[in-house]
Amino acid sequence: MNHPCLSCGACCAWFRVGFHWSEAAPELGGPVPPALTTPIGPHRVAMLGTLSSPSRCIALDAEVGVYSRCSIHPARPSVCREVAASWEFGEASEKCDRARVAHGLPLLTPADWSGNDLAA
Repeated sequence: MNHPCLSCGACCAWFRVGFHWSEAAPELGGPVPPALTTPIGPHRVAMLGTLSSPSRCIALDAEVGVYSRCSIHPARPSVCREVAASWEFGEASEKCDRARVAHGLPLLTPADWSGNDLAA
C-alpha cells in the first residue's frame, strides 16, 4: 500500500511554509535550496509559492488529490517534516485535515493505514 500523502499534496498547496533562514544556508548545513526561498522577516524565509493565494510550494510536483511528490523531500524544511498525515501515528492531524478539507478531499481515517507498513 502506498503512503496516502503520495496521492494528496493538499498541505503543500495550502499552508505558508515559513522557517528559520539557517535551514536554507548551506554554509551552516541547511538542507533547503536557498534559491527556492524568499525572505519574510529578519530571521525567517518561506518556500516560494507559499505566500501567494492560493498557496502552492515551488517544490510540489502534484495534481492535488491524484498524485503528489516533493521534489526536495530529503532536503525539505523542518516545518514540512512536522506535519503528519492524519492517523499515521494513531491520531488525527489538524493540519492534514484542514488542508484536505480546503481541497475537497475526504479526511483520512485509520482504515487508510490498515495493511500499511509505513504507519508506526
